[in-house]
Amino acid sequence: MEKTITLKTVKKVIGLEETSSTQGLARSLAATETDGTLILACHQTQAFGQKGDSFYAGEGGVYFTLILDPQAKISSQKLTLAMSNAISDVINNVLGIKTKISKSGEILCYDKSARNWKKCAGILAEQTEQGTWLLGAGIYLNNRLPIGLRTTCISLKSILGSETSKELFLDEVLNNFWKEYAFL
Repeated sequence: MEKTITLKTVKKVIGLEETSSTQGLARSLAATETDGTLILACHQTQAFGQKGDSFYAGEGGVYFTLILDPQAKISSQKLTLAMSNAISDVINNVLGIKTKISKSGEILCYDKSARNWKKCAGILAEQTEQGTWLLGAGIYLNNRLPIGLRTTCISLKSILGSETSKELFLDEVLNNFWKEYAFL
């Protein structure tokens, strides 16, 4: 017998021009917001990564956190990999940029001019005390990165030579993510 899987979707969007951190805001809203709430910001002033390190989140990037309440038990590693795969697939298959995923789930893009791999996106999955998951992502899409970051990070715009629609990019990422998430 064939099993039918219903894909989840974003049920609510909280869009902000600027916030200190989408992950921090999601943490404070997780008890009152529903599964599938997307917190999206154009700019974050105090973004942080997996180890609590600061994460540059300036204008031009795509920064969001999804509030998830999965029905089955799930791990941080599986959620991180699902989002990493979703983002990597869009960068690779839609934008035509060579990618790979690090052990920690960061998405690395190949910088032909420097002939090395550089971080173009980071993922942060954390579980609240209530069991809700917060899945954050930061993608350097159309950013102009500070000089100090350019040795280890890269914006997709600098590889492509032109800007990419944030809305279309995010739509593709979320479509891919829900397909990955359905099989966790």
